[in-house]
Amino acid sequence: MTDSTQYNPPQVWAWEKPNGGEFASINRPTAGAREEKELPIGRHPLQLYSMGTPNGVKVTIMLEELLALGHQGAEYDAWLIKIGDADQFGSDFVKINPNSKIPALLDRGTSTPIRVFESGSILFYLAEKFNAFLSKDTATRTETMNWLFWQMGSAPYLGGGFGHFYSYAPFKMEYPIDRFAMEVKRQLDVLDQRLAVSEYLAGDTYTIADIASFPWYGALAKGLLYGAGEFLSVHEYVNVQRWADTILSRPAVKRGRIVNRTWGEPLQQLLERHAASDFDGKSL
Repeated sequence: MTDSTQYNPPQVWAWEKPNGGEFASINRPTAGAREEKELPIGRHPLQLYSMGTPNGVKVTIMLEELLALGHQGAEYDAWLIKIGDADQFGSDFVKINPNSKIPALLDRGTSTPIRVFESGSILFYLAEKFNAFLSKDTATRTETMNWLFWQMGSAPYLGGGFGHFYSYAPFKMEYPIDRFAMEVKRQLDVLDQRLAVSEYLAGDTYTIADIASFPWYGALAKGLLYGAGEFLSVHEYVNVQRWADTILSRPAVKRGRIVNRTWGEPLQQLLERHAASDFDGKSL
């Protein structure tokens, strides 16, 4: 369906009714807590409040990768924040992330608890804390940060842009779908050209840039995001496909992908994670 109705913006925009789409009931043009609500606290220093969306998966993959390297200080409790139920607007959550977006991390292993919000910031914080997945070499470190910031700046076009209009809007509109499909394919081409000359985004080593980008672009390439693989001809991006397959084969990635997941097969969901044994019996 194509919406051909001409829209004439008013001189001053006013929020008069919820926008349509899957998340219409929770979207408002204001920030801050909507209710007093405590967050649970587990036994580990790292407390993650999240959901298994691409941004949430970045952090659970990172934590599982750190544990796979033997960093026992990376043990964590992952608590489910149901964004469709507006859990992210509870008072305790807003204290950690005033932007009311998942993921949010609280490090209670310091003299004063440290809050960390924005998925890229969390990855950087954990990389610095455990000296992993971020090189000390200036050139490699800078290249890693280049691609990390590229992902943070690009993904809103994929998620809030293409994903919204292709999957979540109340009806299909040709113009926004075409506009954002073009941009997503351009981004896939950026990645494909980079990965034609580099095993990973920052060079020959797996870094937080790959961990950040895989849940969005790797999942898209493997048909795991929005069901849009055929529509976007993702098979054409052969270097992205190779990179995605390599990352998807990592055991820590397989574990991280199911933490706080609320959809799909029950054996591929782990609503909360508090110990490695929680993965027992799950399909990875």
